[in-house]
Amino acid sequence: MRKPFSFDTQLEAARALVEQLRLEARVCVEFISEFARHGAAVDDERFLVENGRFQAFVANGASLTNLLAELVSVLDTLTIKVSSDLDSFRGLTAGERFIGRFSRQRMWRRHSARVRAAPVVERLRDLLVKSDATTGVIASYRTIGIDFHKLGEHGLIGVVEQRRRLVDKIDIARLRIRELNARALTTQGRIGLYGSKAEWERMEEERRALKADAGRVADEERAMREDSQRRERFINLFQVFVDALNSQVGQCNALSRKMVIDTEERLLIYQAQVDTDIPGSKVQISAELFPAIAGPIELFERNMLVPQELEHRKRMADAVFASKFGAFQQAPEESSGGPIIDTTKISKRLRFRFLRS
Repeated sequence: MRKPFSFDTQLEAARALVEQLRLEARVCVEFISEFARHGAAVDDERFLVENGRFQAFVANGASLTNLLAELVSVLDTLTIKVSSDLDSFRGLTAGERFIGRFSRQRMWRRHSARVRAAPVVERLRDLLVKSDATTGVIASYRTIGIDFHKLGEHGLIGVVEQRRRLVDKIDIARLRIRELNARALTTQGRIGLYGSKAEWERMEEERRALKADAGRVADEERAMREDSQRRERFINLFQVFVDALNSQVGQCNALSRKMVIDTEERLLIYQAQVDTDIPGSKVQISAELFPAIAGPIELFERNMLVPQELEHRKRMADAVFASKFGAFQQAPEESSGGPIIDTTKISKRLRFRFLRS
């Protein structure tokens, strides 16, 4: 049975895995460079060792992106829960409306007390803290992936070019073998047709020399062919590494995009809450405090976040996320099918200020 999910524990595991992958990627790239310099000295036994390392990196990279996807998905689920809780007390209860028949002031004091008792703002700030931390880990690994993908691809191109030149030498050697064998056959056909015995012996010696040269070139061609096949195995291994990095960078891009949009959603929910003007309901939110999600916060500070514009982008980001991380997509009943903020549930006293924002 799986242990209960702990966001902080999983986040620390992701951070540790990022650093582990940084070291593993460096080892892989260094070996690609070594192979580019001394490929002829690297034997099949070394291939088995390096194959294990490269495959471990690919597997660990997949584990990391899945772990990050799970963190992103959990944050999304928590956001839906906070939004639902916020909607549940945004309007007036029956008891509050009853009190309002006698005293509007007492009615709003009762409402304010109920809202203050629900720690939605603290939960929203906690979501922003977690969003900032998660986005930072994603960005960190994305940078690692981009850097080592560039280095790995550069080394791979060099190794492929070396093998291409080797294949050209093999083709030349095969042409040389055919030429020498043809000359030896022609010389053999001339023996005994004309000339003295001394001439026959000279042509036979020439034929033997041609066959010997053909055999020597054939041995060289065979060695080069074996070297080419061995290099091809390493090239395939390097290609898997480069492709994995490229895929992981793409997954980080999808995660980053979703985190940006989900953060905008959390800020809109926060804005809906603080618009109630409840004393103590505001918390300090700034790009300096949350550097990894500074972009959405700067838009928030300039009042440039609009729910209607965000809904379409969120659907697109969620679709990309689901295509790459189907195991972590929200279940239909958990997904938000309506507006991110249901403004119809805001009381008339509060609606104007929210819509104006």
